[in-house]
Amino acid sequence: MPDPPSQPLYLKVKRHILSNVASGKWAAASRVPSENELVKAFGVSRMTANRALRELSDEGVLVRIAGVGTFVAQGGAQAHPLQIRNIADEIRERGGTHRAQLVSLEKVRAVGDLAADFGVAPRSLLYRSVIVHHENERPIQLEERCVLSAIAPDYLKVDFTRITPHEYLMRTAPLQEAQHILRAIMPDETTRRLLQMKRHEPALLVLRRTWTAGAIASAARLYYPGSRYEMSGRFRP
Repeated sequence: MPDPPSQPLYLKVKRHILSNVASGKWAAASRVPSENELVKAFGVSRMTANRALRELSDEGVLVRIAGVGTFVAQGGAQAHPLQIRNIADEIRERGGTHRAQLVSLEKVRAVGDLAADFGVAPRSLLYRSVIVHHENERPIQLEERCVLSAIAPDYLKVDFTRITPHEYLMRTAPLQEAQHILRAIMPDETTRRLLQMKRHEPALLVLRRTWTAGAIASAARLYYPGSRYEMSGRFRP
């Protein structure tokens, strides 16, 4: 895929590295080009090459060892645990191809935990979507999401094989606040089947709630196969 003409140079370098890692050309623990090598290969400044390597290191894709070099990190796909990211963007930034498989899209009533999650009266109308997101044709995330019908009245009309719920909601209900809870679980048989997981493989579950205009807009349960996904972040106080 050609790079957009207006794309910053450091992103061009990042995409090159991510593409080689995603394709397996640069395996885990293998050395990647140095700053000097990237400067020569792309005709960029040392500062630009450094930024690309530094950001990929912060994102957990690379490991930089002073005086030794930069290497591909161990492990599979990663995401920052406190960022609200579009899964399709994550996959593309790793050089992969995203595909969404719609499992269900329906009206539901807020009962029990759902009513508590949204802070609404019992039996309030919600919309629910269940989608499997694939990276290079391998399932990487099962997304079960409920949204408040008043916040996104056209939710059931959206083609979620062409746009993710995240992208749609960011346009119709801009994010004001978010909450993340991370858990390691043993998934049920339906989740295991949709994510093509082994029988005794654990899953990573992210419980996410988002607010807009002072109200809870959506509540999602995001399941990831434990052997193919991890959360990684770097923080500054």
